[in-house]
Amino acid sequence: MKQPERIGKYEIRGKLGEGTTSIVYLGYDAFSSRDVAIKLISPDVLRDKERGQQYRRLLLTEASLAGRLQHPHIVQIFDAVLDEEQSYIVMEYVPGSTLEVFCKPGDLLPIDRVVEIIFKCTRALNYAYRAGITHRDIKPANILLAQKNGGDSEAASAATSTGDIKISDFGAALISGGEQTQVSGVGSPAYMSPQQLRDQPLTQQTDIYSLGVVMYQLLTGRLPFEASSHFGMIYQICNTEPPPPSMFRADIPPGLEAVIKRAMQKELATRYQTWEEFSHDLAQSFRNTQLSAEHSSFPDSEKFETLRTLPFFAEFSDVELWEVVRFSRWREIAPRTVIMKDGEPGDFFAFLLEGELSVEKNKRHLVTLHTGECFGEMAIIQKGRHERGADVVATTTARVVTIPSQALQHSSNACRMHCYQGFLDVIAGRLADANQRLASL
Repeated sequence: MKQPERIGKYEIRGKLGEGTTSIVYLGYDAFSSRDVAIKLISPDVLRDKERGQQYRRLLLTEASLAGRLQHPHIVQIFDAVLDEEQSYIVMEYVPGSTLEVFCKPGDLLPIDRVVEIIFKCTRALNYAYRAGITHRDIKPANILLAQKNGGDSEAASAATSTGDIKISDFGAALISGGEQTQVSGVGSPAYMSPQQLRDQPLTQQTDIYSLGVVMYQLLTGRLPFEASSHFGMIYQICNTEPPPPSMFRADIPPGLEAVIKRAMQKELATRYQTWEEFSHDLAQSFRNTQLSAEHSSFPDSEKFETLRTLPFFAEFSDVELWEVVRFSRWREIAPRTVIMKDGEPGDFFAFLLEGELSVEKNKRHLVTLHTGECFGEMAIIQKGRHERGADVVATTTARVVTIPSQALQHSSNACRMHCYQGFLDVIAGRLADANQRLASL
């Protein structure tokens, strides 16, 4: 098929890929000044006597999600056009590759990188589930690894990339409350849960199972069940246990292997019941086995889980919390390090995650800060005066996360609003403590 110059209002700049039912083009949206990916559906597919109706339903499902899923780890759908002459879906353009390139024994990602990727998938799919959407087709080909700098998308380059993941292709999704008839028998059998293969009612637990299979494959370079026919594959998924992942990769920690095993349990009662359980165990396994080689590095999954435990961030949505993860700075502080100095400009506020800090004025100790406390916020919120009012010094080895004031100013309205609400709660708590101390004098 000759490459079109335009599809609708979008200028076409090249072909990104081609499948049996569609061609994906790189387009440009002049109105929004951004590149987009456009999935153009073959008209013959929709006219097919046997499966045309099914393809149309899948297309309608994906089109219905335009503007509905806005999450940093989900490919956003911007626009959709469905008519007799031309049908297409306009999506966020994600330069890079899918996770398929990391599913071979010679091209496996480091274990900590796999944990990071799966953790982000659990949070994104939990967001989708809370919006009433179950994906139903989770597999490496539907998880993109974005390249920060674009360009080279070969496996060797992507393996060392710090780019983020994006879940795509919600065409097979189940949507709660949807009026359309949901399509059955779609998806990739190797990644389907026993319940999906048996055409039973599905919940988020079917996606949990599928993501467990993806995790198994990314860690070992092979599928948990391998057979010469679809029937053989289906029989194994429903009736046999897969080999332990450590049989194919000896350095997989036992705790991580237990997470995979529970995600892939055949019975719903013994599988993870929620995405929160799955993501919690992933993060816990990561910490317990100390997968990160550098003690000073903090994986995004650990950052997210740590912030989620702080009362300050209790009202933040997952999307807002991921914002904070991205613009916050994490470090370990040696004893006697001066973190904030009296009279200096205050261009960040911070949280103490571990250790103790001393707040001092004119070399006189005022108060000791403990785990979970926020500090330095007054220089951020004071109008016309942004100076520190005291020294903050580490009395022990401490773990601190700082948030630049400029980053906060450029964050989303919801994120900024929740931060200022958090500041009010902190100040109110300090006033209450001061009143209590005065009353006891």
